[in-house]
Amino acid sequence: MTALLNVDGLTKSFGGLAAVNGISFAVEPGEIFGLIGPNGSGKTTTLNLIAGSLEADGGSIRLQGTDVTRLSNARRVRSRINRTFQLVRILPSMTVYENIRAGALFGAERLSMPEASRKTDALLDYFGIADKASLTGAQLTYIDQKRAELARAWATNPRVLLLDEWLAGLNPTELNEGIAVVRRLAADGAGIVLVEHVMSAVRALCGRALVMNAGRQIAAGDTETVLQDPAVKDAYLGPGHDRR
Repeated sequence: MTALLNVDGLTKSFGGLAAVNGISFAVEPGEIFGLIGPNGSGKTTTLNLIAGSLEADGGSIRLQGTDVTRLSNARRVRSRINRTFQLVRILPSMTVYENIRAGALFGAERLSMPEASRKTDALLDYFGIADKASLTGAQLTYIDQKRAELARAWATNPRVLLLDEWLAGLNPTELNEGIAVVRRLAADGAGIVLVEHVMSAVRALCGRALVMNAGRQIAAGDTETVLQDPAVKDAYLGPGHDRR
């Protein structure tokens, strides 16, 4: 059976430095797959390659068996791959409503304006931000900016959703709410690749994970098993730490 997303031998170098070096994994529909590792390990670069923001030097990316490795970012959105960003990219002068409707208009479904407007109304309710619809991006709190950005990405109707530290910077109550949102998106059938440093969230959401360090895969498999791997502990804590 073909996985929803197949990443095989993905590589990317900058000035001779291998930022991503032979990364491979697969994601099934409804799965939340963790992509973790210390800062600078290549996680965001990997997401950029899958999203089409960067062009891979080698390897392949397949969506439901179709090779999308050389498609532009815009064509990948149309093909149903989309993402959020480590630093929230909400359009600050546009309202929440306009931000989300833009996603609906330029997504995979090619909706008319009335159809996009109806979808936007539904998504405002779905993400719990209907009362923020008339506010501009600049007027939102941090968590509401994150919700609006995620709603805009979801408006494009992705099958694969890439979340780059979407849960970072949230207080405990917001974190629990964010975990519930991510679970709901996966339950609706999306395959999610989650880049995250909040290990409690990774444990709560991800059945499987891949750990990167210096561009390479150092462990992959069941999340709890992976997090106990000595190489993973060394990558996060440094060699020679007390592993007790």
